[in-house]
Amino acid sequence: MSNWHPTACILCSRNCGLLVQVEAGHLVKIRGDQNHPISAGYLCQKAAQLDHYQNHVDRLHQPLRRTPDGRFEPISWDTAIAEIADRLIALRDAHGTDCLAYYGGGGQGNHLGAMYSSAFRQAMGIRYYYSALAQEKTGDFWINGKLFGRQSCHITEDIEHTDCAIIIGTNPWQSHGIRNARRTLKQIAKDPSRTLIVIDPRRTETAQLADIHLQLRPGTDAFLLAAMLATIVREGLENRQFLQQHTVGFSELREVLLQVPIDEYIAQTGLAPEQVFETVQRLTRAKSACVRVDLGLQQSRNSTLNSYLEKLLFLLTGNLGKRGGNTFHSFFLPIVGHSEPKGKARSLLKTAVTGVAEIAELFPPNVLPAEIDTDHPQRTRALIVDSANPIVSAADTQAYRQAFEKLELLVVIDVAMTETARYAHYILPAPSQFEKWEASFFTLDFPKNGFHLRKPLFAPQSDTLPEPEIYRRLGIAAGVVPTSFPLLTAAARLHRRFPNLGIYYYALISAISLRPKLNQIVPFVLQGSLGKTLPDGADAAAPFWGASHLYVRQHSAAVARTGLKGRGKALAEALFERIMTSPSGTVLSHHRYEDTWSFIHHRDGRVHLLIPGMIEALQALPNQSDATSEDYPLILIAGERRAYNANTIYRDPAWRKEDSDGALHIHPSDAARFGLEEGTIATCESSRGSIQVRVQISDQLRPGVVSLPHGYGLDYPDATGQRTSHGPLINLLTDAKHCDPISATPFHKYVPVRLKPASP
Repeated sequence: MSNWHPTACILCSRNCGLLVQVEAGHLVKIRGDQNHPISAGYLCQKAAQLDHYQNHVDRLHQPLRRTPDGRFEPISWDTAIAEIADRLIALRDAHGTDCLAYYGGGGQGNHLGAMYSSAFRQAMGIRYYYSALAQEKTGDFWINGKLFGRQSCHITEDIEHTDCAIIIGTNPWQSHGIRNARRTLKQIAKDPSRTLIVIDPRRTETAQLADIHLQLRPGTDAFLLAAMLATIVREGLENRQFLQQHTVGFSELREVLLQVPIDEYIAQTGLAPEQVFETVQRLTRAKSACVRVDLGLQQSRNSTLNSYLEKLLFLLTGNLGKRGGNTFHSFFLPIVGHSEPKGKARSLLKTAVTGVAEIAELFPPNVLPAEIDTDHPQRTRALIVDSANPIVSAADTQAYRQAFEKLELLVVIDVAMTETARYAHYILPAPSQFEKWEASFFTLDFPKNGFHLRKPLFAPQSDTLPEPEIYRRLGIAAGVVPTSFPLLTAAARLHRRFPNLGIYYYALISAISLRPKLNQIVPFVLQGSLGKTLPDGADAAAPFWGASHLYVRQHSAAVARTGLKGRGKALAEALFERIMTSPSGTVLSHHRYEDTWSFIHHRDGRVHLLIPGMIEALQALPNQSDATSEDYPLILIAGERRAYNANTIYRDPAWRKEDSDGALHIHPSDAARFGLEEGTIATCESSRGSIQVRVQISDQLRPGVVSLPHGYGLDYPDATGQRTSHGPLINLLTDAKHCDPISATPFHKYVPVRLKPASP
């Protein structure tokens, strides 16, 4: 077993533990790690292709600078860092800090550097932070803030133990997102005492296992959920004891739901009323039930309202904070913040051009092109993009291409020469996730939560630097990070010899009290002092010492239940030591279901059910018209998960075992209607643009609905060096303006399109 090395998959938020064999810079064998505390050996077929991420021709090997003629020339790290810092400072001094913005911060599993980018942004005064989370989840975060008191109160589901699982707008068979997805789904489907309900316009692999599949019309989720909730209150099926004990606002909410025209709303969905009523009966009769949702709901029409209504399903039935229900979970490190104003002390930051307010301290990528491509004096002029490819992955590729041409400074930090990198003024190459210390901050499990710090498997290729070092050098060059911390380093060396004396802890507190600005750059302080004492070049992992102390301060009893000894600082030191010495990951905490109520941040400790803005949106539903028209008669679901698509870190198309060109799925009646045959090429057009697609006829869709996968549209060279785009670049069809009014989340799952046979 000595030649098997533990690491993790980097393709989705589960970050399953792996054991790999390496040879000559390649991942030659990959299997699940039985010792991983969460995935316990589980693995899907996509992880077996990870060598295509590690080794491909688009890997970056040295810093690059754009020349006046548009080419890129190699430069040294010293030159790149100095010039970037000088240009950032010059723009900041000339136009203020709000001309600077940041996009990205990790990608799946590539999270350790985010602590350092966050500290760098804070020290530089960069307030505008755009990310994939803000393109997908901020409507959900906004609802969490209203219901539970903070936008960082995140909900998970105890689907492994539930009697009734409701899965909305997601296909865990392919997208995962729940623990050991396929194994868990099979267990529920085979148990006659349990119920699996799927709400999805497609008959997915998950839907094929379901007891009930509500195959609704796209974009009508809000109508269906409202009708279900109205049925619950009209029939008196709500859990009154739970609502009285743990919530406020139910009486007012009940009056609103009683006004819902149930039959009319069900008719909007295209479903049979008896199927909806059976679903309500199964949900309300179950001893436990949970709701699992994802982007099919959160990027569809009425996305923020959808997030409100799906949470009311488990709240009105009393399925929060119990085995088999929905729960909160702890974060070892926060991935989102909180952006609610508190009286007059703090107002919400809004973008200068579009006036969109932050949610969870994030800004939606949908508005970024408009913030750049304008003559507004406060426009965004400089942008750092880290581990992200918005030219491909953000809505409205055409708007991004045009806007990025107008940036005065674009810095891209990445592993590969991406489509976004080609617009950069400077490209800073990072090692792959298997060439540096790394971790995932997606610690989203309950009652047991885990964390996995991963050692590098390979030496870095060529002249690359890990993100923590890149930001440290930029911070030093910009004058916001000291070059060294000699007194703290001395204290750290003593601390490693006598960890329970608190020597380093008190030295750090004293240093910050004497120099308050150090509080902005704590990750750099820890890296530059305590990090020097860590083995195997693990200096970038030093901030996890601070995270361990903060986590124990919040969850000491749950940490102690994992078997660690000690109290207070001693318990935190023990947790940090276990993280550093557990190559397959470790359990962080073991909560109890009754701990649920400690996660709520409202002063009264209750869930606040009534959200005025959402009540208004619910009451406005009858006025909503269908987005299809004679010109665009079909609804495209853009971004379907399939067996061989993932995020865009897989650049080499050779990784795909099937569906190499990401076919457009279409119902047989629609194929006949538009004169399309199996395997032929069609033109798919929206009001924003058009792409060529290969047709695949499928009866898994409703008539009037077509679907395309995400993760395609990247260009990659063939054997002769000629670059070719592979598959549909779906964001040539999406429009940044087609989005939710609160969160600006794009309606990727509800794009009106038309089809016609492609010209020869």
